[in-house]
Amino acid sequence: MLRTQLTGMLVRPGRLVMTGLAVLVAAFVVFGTVMAQQITERTVLDHFAGTPAATSLVVSADLDTAAITDAEIGAIRAVPGVAEVAARTLNGVEFPLTGTLARSLQLQGDPGHGRLSRVRVVAGHYPDGPREVAVNRQASRQLAIKPGDRIGMLFPQEKDSEKTRTVTVTVTGVVEAGSDRYATGYAPATTLNAMSRTRGYPRLDIRAEPGVSAATLSQRLRPLLKRAPGAAADFVPGDTVRAQEARAAVEQYADIFQLITMFLAVSVVAAALVATSAFRIVFAQRLRQLALLRAIGAHRGQLVRALAIEGALVGLVAGTAGVLLALGAGHATPAFVRAAGQSLSTPGVPVLTALAVVLGSVLVTAGAVLAPALSASDVSPLLALRRAGTVAGERGIGLARLGTGLLLGAGALGLIGVIFSDLPEPGDQSYDSTGGLTVTVLSGALAFLTLVVLGPLLVRPVLAVAGWPLRRLGPTGTLAVGGVGGAPRRAAAVSVVVALGVTLVSGTLVGLASLQGSMDRKSAVEAPADFDLIGGDKGLSSEVVRRIKALPELADATDYRMPEITVGGTDAVATDVDLAALPSSRRLYPADGTLSDLGPGRVIVDAQLAKELGVTAGDSLTLTLPSAKKGTVRATVAATLPGNAPLNADVIVAPTDLDHMGASRLRTGVLANAAARGQAARNAAETAIQRTVGPDSGADLRVLAEDRDNSNADIGVMATMSLGLLGLTVLMAVIGVGTTTGLTVLERTGESGLLRALGLGRSGLRLMIGMEAGLYGVIGGVLGLALGVPYAWLTIRVLNIDAPLLLPYGQLLVVFLGLVGVTALAGLLPARRAAQVSPVVAMGTTE
Repeated sequence: MLRTQLTGMLVRPGRLVMTGLAVLVAAFVVFGTVMAQQITERTVLDHFAGTPAATSLVVSADLDTAAITDAEIGAIRAVPGVAEVAARTLNGVEFPLTGTLARSLQLQGDPGHGRLSRVRVVAGHYPDGPREVAVNRQASRQLAIKPGDRIGMLFPQEKDSEKTRTVTVTVTGVVEAGSDRYATGYAPATTLNAMSRTRGYPRLDIRAEPGVSAATLSQRLRPLLKRAPGAAADFVPGDTVRAQEARAAVEQYADIFQLITMFLAVSVVAAALVATSAFRIVFAQRLRQLALLRAIGAHRGQLVRALAIEGALVGLVAGTAGVLLALGAGHATPAFVRAAGQSLSTPGVPVLTALAVVLGSVLVTAGAVLAPALSASDVSPLLALRRAGTVAGERGIGLARLGTGLLLGAGALGLIGVIFSDLPEPGDQSYDSTGGLTVTVLSGALAFLTLVVLGPLLVRPVLAVAGWPLRRLGPTGTLAVGGVGGAPRRAAAVSVVVALGVTLVSGTLVGLASLQGSMDRKSAVEAPADFDLIGGDKGLSSEVVRRIKALPELADATDYRMPEITVGGTDAVATDVDLAALPSSRRLYPADGTLSDLGPGRVIVDAQLAKELGVTAGDSLTLTLPSAKKGTVRATVAATLPGNAPLNADVIVAPTDLDHMGASRLRTGVLANAAARGQAARNAAETAIQRTVGPDSGADLRVLAEDRDNSNADIGVMATMSLGLLGLTVLMAVIGVGTTTGLTVLERTGESGLLRALGLGRSGLRLMIGMEAGLYGVIGGVLGLALGVPYAWLTIRVLNIDAPLLLPYGQLLVVFLGLVGVTALAGLLPARRAAQVSPVVAMGTTE
């Protein structure tokens, strides 16, 4: 019997490809991720700016109590077996741009040449004289400096660290280090110590002569670095230090690959569902053959074993092919990247992992084939006497399946009730979301299982609505709707995979939109503009504010006051910033009330103060300025905020209300935005503001834009990575639609021939099959949105991240229509094949 099954697989290799395609893709993606992780880790280890690979021994000491002196370094260089010594130092200085504005600049000691250097010169030359530094690309870009520039650096004074002294240095070059994340300057450690007037060094990197071990070198050097008890220098082999640094460098990607693993698990589940659907269709096409085997004496158990072994062989072939393709892609990628001018390390050949992926493919496929095999083995021997194309009873589900589905649905709803009973109040920082997230995931899993079990019942109402416009297109549309509705179990099996992809993608889009809304609100509070110019003790005069507002380098400027007041007897900070004139205020949203109602006698209160006072929109408050002799102001709460207010104020009031309370007319500060985007425009705006304010004003200019940009970049990276990974599930869904459509075309060859004989043209047949494939996308999209959006909102509430529920209608519509279009395209190749078969040949086909 097994020989019969294997012979059938070899005679019809197309079916082997269709049943194993999803497993092949899953194996390719899983092993491809292993290769990507190896490439990432090896590239990080080969390029990270840690201890150089040539370092044999690292000697470190406390800079304050046991620093290594120049004399000790000279003695170490004279020790036999020492080939090279590099002193290290790390410092931080202020870099004045103009006026009172200053930026932080790290300083690192590095020899600049030799095997112990961490940097590579890309422009100019490395410092070789006193008061010379090289900078990395980040410093060159942020601080607008280049080789040949002379700049001043602010070092703390020796006797009074609160005061600074200016050291003028020459920038000799731009270097490339392991990371350009922070603005950093480089020079030999002796040069930096001379500029900072620091004595000694906290660390030495030492390279030994060939044949001299780190242990031997350590024994020779210890007598030269004697210290008091408790302050002894540490001697650690360079390989040990480098391994520790490498682990720390790679650990930053651990969470990313854990997230990828989770999405891969979802993709494997999708592949199993696709394989199950494909095997069910293939076995249905072979009912007559299976019935003949039963008629000549084959037992049900023998059929199940034979079909299960067939599935395992499909998994073996597909898994092996997927692993080999991923291995080739993994080794080809670095070569392509190097051709493009970039650098990636070559991965290895993880044999054990490859075998594990192949074995996993076999197990997944064997598990996927089990249910169809059990169903197909129930075939009656009498079916051998007549033609049978589908499994009996495919149009409905049994009572046991119905009860199971209802039980799963009740469990999902029950868990949602548990979640709602324990939802935190907005802003409750003591709430632990771990338990709520676990329950949410369990509820979502039960809901998806409900969809799997009750899918044939859920398909019908969706198809009734979605099929209505297709039926109006004539016989072709009616036939397409009838083809899908005639086999609801098959339609449900395919649509469930599509629904899984849509659920994850739509949930992610809603989550990202809400998270972006939260980040926008946070930036509107913490970074409401590119710059915040804060006046000194006396504040900013109206003339200074007028000149700042007139600067062409600024797109807008909004002045504000921030006096301390009492609200209902509670100390608070008020501001009269004009929200209407502040572009970032469009990202704010109220907890209750309306922000636009702010005006004379109407105030906006932040969440903390509203909670303390127990007020909501429409309530009355009494505002008093303790430092003034004027009276109080009675105001109505126009709105409350779900979190903090801009500038971290407690209450936002109208300027006239502050005037009535007797507040000073001097401005506390000015919020301003650069006239254009980009670092150059911001640098120009900074310079213009400082030039306008003057060096002796005592004002402080804070640059708020960089943190805001970093947050937006993080959201962008998260969105790209998440949607890229979710694309794997969508790919499985498309493969499922294409596979099912292709197998259905094979199954319904006779039907296609009859339709052709009755007058349906090739284009009409192609259109009908394409519509059927598109309907799988419609059904899956509707069901996926019905799951994805509610569970995304529930997750946001459980996370308690102060994010609004934002529905990206445009993106969701694009996903829905795009998936419908892609699934329709997935049916084009099978449709083309069906249209090419002659009606006479098709009607004579027995399978």
